[in-house]
Amino acid sequence: MEPRPPIEVSIFQQVDMRVGRIIGVEPFPEARKPSYKLTIDFGPLGVKRSSAAIRPWYEPEDLLGRLIIAVVNLPVRRVAGFPSEVLVLGAIQPDGRVILLQPDDAAELGSPVA
Repeated sequence: MEPRPPIEVSIFQQVDMRVGRIIGVEPFPEARKPSYKLTIDFGPLGVKRSSAAIRPWYEPEDLLGRLIIAVVNLPVRRVAGFPSEVLVLGAIQPDGRVILLQPDDAAELGSPVA
């Protein structure tokens, strides 16, 4: 993927990225791409749901309890009828594989990412 053009810092600062912990993983066979429905605890921000097209690379037991980084201030997006409230972030590899971003274990739930 080619780099995107520069943006103003003020635009980047509008993106609210937070630390969360995956507390639930369900299959999502209705999704176009192999996905899971994730339930994520963001501490003081509450529990949110997300659709994540990561099933080829992660087993549910590998995801449960894992810390992640997600964007929490995007509009709700409906994926195959499921309301996805947050965008879980990952590094997309040249082969299309997604590697989830993960903070150190000491990160508190709901912590903002700078």
